[in-house]
Amino acid sequence: MEGVCPVEDAETLALLILENRAASVDWTACTRMHTAVYQVLLRLRPNVLGTCGDPFVGRWLTPFQPG
Repeated sequence: MEGVCPVEDAETLALLILENRAASVDWTACTRMHTAVYQVLLRLRPNVLGTCGDPFVGRWLTPFQPG
């Protein structure tokens, strides 16, 4: 994931994870994440690499980190 990850990315991300359940998600370059994208990660629980680059996610949601 890179840059801004808007709501439109949620469905695409879900499909990619579902197509390859062993895939990892690197969110270190994500600068802003819509909550729908985060919900996909919480629901599908892929292996997540690194620390999210979105300051809000890093501060408030990382304790509930998916994967």
